Amino acid sequence: MIFSNCCLFIIRICCKISAWLHCEDNFYPKATKDPTAVERANLLNMAKLSIKGLIESALSFGRTLDSDYPPLQQFFVVMEHCLKHGLKVRKSFLSYNKTIWGPLELVEKLYPEAEEIGASVRDLPGLKTPLGRARAWLRLALMQKKMADYLRCLIIQRDLLSEFYEYHALMMEEEGAVIVGLLVGLNVIDANLCVKGEDLDSQVGVIDFSMYLKNEEDIGNKERNVQIAAILDQKNYVEELNRQLNSTVSSLHSRVDSLEKSNTKLIEELAIAKNNIIKLQEENHQLRSENKLILMKTQQHLEVTKVDVETELQTYKHSRQGLDEMYNEARRQLRDESQLRQDVENELAVQVSMKHEIELAMKLLEKDIHEKQDTLIGLRQQLEEVKAINIEMYQKLQGSEADLKEKNEIIARLEEKTNKITAAMRQLEQRLQQAEKAQMDTEDEDKKYLQECQSKFDSLQKQISQKEKQLVQLETDLKIEKEWRQTLQEDLQKEKDTLSHLRNETQQILSLKKEFLHLQDENHQLKKIYHEQEQALQELGNKLSESKLKIEDIKEANKALQGLVWLKDKEATHCKLCEKEFSLSKRKQQA
Repeated sequence: MIFSNCCLFIIRICCKISAWLHCEDNFYPKATKDPTAVERANLLNMAKLSIKGLIESALSFGRTLDSDYPPLQQFFVVMEHCLKHGLKVRKSFLSYNKTIWGPLELVEKLYPEAEEIGASVRDLPGLKTPLGRARAWLRLALMQKKMADYLRCLIIQRDLLSEFYEYHALMMEEEGAVIVGLLVGLNVIDANLCVKGEDLDSQVGVIDFSMYLKNEEDIGNKERNVQIAAILDQKNYVEELNRQLNSTVSSLHSRVDSLEKSNTKLIEELAIAKNNIIKLQEENHQLRSENKLILMKTQQHLEVTKVDVETELQTYKHSRQGLDEMYNEARRQLRDESQLRQDVENELAVQVSMKHEIELAMKLLEKDIHEKQDTLIGLRQQLEEVKAINIEMYQKLQGSEADLKEKNEIIARLEEKTNKITAAMRQLEQRLQQAEKAQMDTEDEDKKYLQECQSKFDSLQKQISQKEKQLVQLETDLKIEKEWRQTLQEDLQKEKDTLSHLRNETQQILSLKKEFLHLQDENHQLKKIYHEQEQALQELGNKLSESKLKIEDIKEANKALQGLVWLKDKEATHCKLCEKEFSLSKRKQQA
């Protein structure tokens, strides 16, 4: 298509050139009889004829032009005559010098891209004369398709050209601009010229006018050749169409086969994907059942721990009441004692403050137990709504972890308080030992003063017996407190074990939750893939139906074409469709 468009464009240019040839009177009026003007007109006409003939012959030739091509040789001869017209003669010591190499060297200064041509021309070894260099320069410019651009730069700079040409020269007048405009059409031609092997110095530039003269017989032969070429083109076009149709039919067959194979593969892949989806659904159900079992176990364990905590609280309350009574009795008995008893009372007050702290700690534990009960209720609700609110379950688990951290802190505080209580008990034991020593001293003093205080002896014995009873009671209280402390330590260890067990269970629940979310994502992805594959199969089915219809249409067209045979020109006298007589113009229009 591109080649045909270029041919049409060139033919239009040639038609315009022929119109210019027939309308020479518009450019050159008849009144002018200047011989230089006649020479310029003749050279212009010869340039037009040579350019037109070169373009037409090159397009009909259909290949790159060589240096042996006659129209190309005549074109260079005509261009050489055009450049020599009106050239000034330069005198030297030995001879007169009249060459076109001087103005062509100016192109390097005016057009920087022409420096390559000038350098390559100077480097050629076989060229010895300026005329040979000018001929080589013209051939290289034609191969570069920039001859019109280079000469246009020369024509614009007329001040510089006046050094080489006379004022009436062709390059100084309007005819030079016309020739440069005609040279633009030569950009369509591709030429491959070998400049190194030719003897450009000794060539004789003579114009062969026989190439441009035409007879009637030549015109008739050309018309016949054009008609025959058009018929052959039509035949080749139909044959190419038949070949293209056959190739398209074969390619469509191969595409149909490949589509059928791909369809079977996709069906197999769909079956495999469905089986995988069923397996994943079964695994999902199993995981859900396991998750429910784990949650039931955690509920049972939490209920058991709740019952244990309640029993421990009841025992602690009973022991606390007994301790309160013992402390009250000790306070009543120690009011009548001396400064040591007052110190003991102060220490007991300290112990009472510690007891209040313990009560506060127990209240905090009760609050924690209530919070645990609330969390248990929340967990039950979460277990009922696991399928819909997994994210809320994760947040509540984080809240339970925070509660566990707070419990650990409370347990640490209780441990510190128990340590303080043990230290206070040790101090009490030391003070009791001091009291015993003081009693021994008083007994010694009593022995010394027996004679003086016989009446008080009985009372002192009674007091001593009472003190011994009090000591026994204090020892029993100490034993009870030691046992209570041991029970508290055991309870703390149990709570630590339960906390570690709960943490492990929460970690397992989190891991199961992550696996469940991962399985849900995989299930969604498989569903998306399944829908996309179903859509692709539907589209493939539609395309296959369309392609089958196209193949059937092509087969019918091919069958219709296979039975047809070209008739000879003598036999084909009438059209089979409209039954009109054939002629050369009629065939061209139908083709």
